[in-house]
Amino acid sequence: MQLLLSLGGLAALILAWGLGAHWLQQSSALASLLSPRETFESLYQLVVQNQLTLHTLTSMKRVLVSLALALVLGIPIGLAIGTSRALENSTSSAFQFLRMISPLSWMPIAVMMFGIGDGPIYFLLTFAAVWPIILNTAAGVRQLDPKWLMLAKSLSATRREMLFKIVLPGILGHILTGLRLAIGIVWIVLVPCEMLGVSSGLGYFILDTRDRLAYSELMAVIVLIGALGFALDGLAQKLCQRWSHTRKA
Repeated sequence: MQLLLSLGGLAALILAWGLGAHWLQQSSALASLLSPRETFESLYQLVVQNQLTLHTLTSMKRVLVSLALALVLGIPIGLAIGTSRALENSTSSAFQFLRMISPLSWMPIAVMMFGIGDGPIYFLLTFAAVWPIILNTAAGVRQLDPKWLMLAKSLSATRREMLFKIVLPGILGHILTGLRLAIGIVWIVLVPCEMLGVSSGLGYFILDTRDRLAYSELMAVIVLIGALGFALDGLAQKLCQRWSHTRKA
């Protein structure tokens, strides 16, 4: 039943898209190139001609590397904040201030620091992804049952054992939730970041289709970006659900 409702929602979205394109045809001849039929035909041709493989793999690599960097940075910082009330109070204002700055506003500085290429993209995506991981990790540490830590101490557990046997398993659900939020943010920031003078990636391909006036291909790439983002979010959601079921079992 849930699958049918989900498919029905997607069908309604495509129907509204088609009606909108048909309505716009009265005022613009280009609207026919934005219709679902033209878009999916262009997407099929791009896939068959293998024109999107390089751009898709490049974008996915940038997303995965940036998420890995955000996890490497965010988890230790979140652990430190969650275990120290003094550190939390001293960093809360600064972190909230930085978190509210749009990652895209750092574009000129990122280019000056890292030059043209993947460097500024990794910086911007990591900056965007690290905050939900830090905050959710810290929240997970604060919600740990103190009895678990007291029991571990009474059994003479080392700090390493407490970290890997008690703390990390206890907050993994929060980390996965932060990761899911980070994926959504990174995927939105990715496209404008890939317009920073690179020669591959889905954001670059959108600029290329605009310059070639290939509007049906542009819509096809937009659909592909939505589908890939939907798949990544679904994967993160499945990981969260699987961890929840494992803990309950």
